[in-house]
Amino acid sequence: MSVDTIFALSSGSPPAAIAVIRVSGPDAGLALTRLGGSVPPARTAKVRTLRDPDSGDVLDRALVLFLPGPDNATGEDCAELHLHGGRAVIAAVEQALAAIAGLRRAEPGEFTRRAFSNGRLDLAEAEGLADLLSAETELQRRNAQALASGALSGQVEAWRIELLSLAAMVEADLDFSDEDDVADLPPAFMARCLALANEIGQWLQAPRAEVLKEGYRVTIAGPPNAGKSSLFNAIIGEDAAIATPIAGTTRDILLRSVSISGVPFLFSDTAGIRDDTSDQIERIGIERARRELAQADLVLWLGPDDDAPASAWNLETMVDLPLHRSKLNPRHRVSAVTGEGLLELRHDLVSHALQAMPQPGQVAVSRHQGELLGEAETAIAEAAMASDSLIVAEQLRVARVTFDRLTGRAATEDMLDALFGKFCIGK
Repeated sequence: MSVDTIFALSSGSPPAAIAVIRVSGPDAGLALTRLGGSVPPARTAKVRTLRDPDSGDVLDRALVLFLPGPDNATGEDCAELHLHGGRAVIAAVEQALAAIAGLRRAEPGEFTRRAFSNGRLDLAEAEGLADLLSAETELQRRNAQALASGALSGQVEAWRIELLSLAAMVEADLDFSDEDDVADLPPAFMARCLALANEIGQWLQAPRAEVLKEGYRVTIAGPPNAGKSSLFNAIIGEDAAIATPIAGTTRDILLRSVSISGVPFLFSDTAGIRDDTSDQIERIGIERARRELAQADLVLWLGPDDDAPASAWNLETMVDLPLHRSKLNPRHRVSAVTGEGLLELRHDLVSHALQAMPQPGQVAVSRHQGELLGEAETAIAEAAMASDSLIVAEQLRVARVTFDRLTGRAATEDMLDALFGKFCIGK
């Protein structure tokens, strides 16, 4: 089956000092010849005058590189054109490339998908690269970089090798159990299975990647007129919520993602919780507020002490007002007007959230990666306890399949489409 040669702008949006157009596929060298006259020595930057292949008009004077496969990013022949970064220059070069037979514009994520298809990276690394492209905080960047660099993939491959060794022991028992020179499974087999399951379990105990991607979820809750919206605005540093002395002003959930000291947070402002309302819309807002409390990582409670949800932080707010509601033992005393206590509250939030984030040396796996690892852990643990060699072999096979799904050896097209569709055009 013939493979198209694709091209796309892989640098930032123009105008810019330099614009890089990537070309990947069997006709990458042809593209350089048609525009620049010849293919430069491999992996050597050369200055070329780029011309329109049909009219001969000069398009730009640029640096060009030829990167033959398979030892490059996509695993197939690649070329790079380092142009002046004006919009007109980029458009003219792209138009000239599109006019060459066999070349077409790349689709989102197509370069990375070709790298995956050609074995230059596996699925876990590709997912890490997707996270890296969307990283907004240092914690997100560190975890995404670890995944993209193969931290999870390398560990899974080590587990897979151990699993294959265990499976070979079981197959030998099944194939030669009637022969005198092959004994039953040795006692060390169960110990090795349990050790492997335990090692996977330790990875599962690490925080999930979602807390890094979505942010540590903090919900501000309490009765009407407790100062929730004012505190919400003060913490996130913008007037996102309407704050008035009128009860029931907030009717829906208001969400804001912010980074505090490099830690990602997702703050939510909620409707005032009370039972004595006849307003149907307000009642809907209160029900949504209760649901938000249930999924929060932390609740900042601004109401009476006795009504505070379990594990919530009790805050005494509006301390600048003489008649504010006093609390017996609040975790923080704050004023959204004067700023009193806000710095201490932010520091406390950061310290608390960091405990839910991956620690140095840990890699946070995503929800679906964790589900696959959990399936493998369960299968291996069941193999250790099974007495029938056929059942043992089947459980080890299940574990191997989950590893293959995690790294992409057994990935479905729909899943790959969903992943690589998240990438930008030139990646």
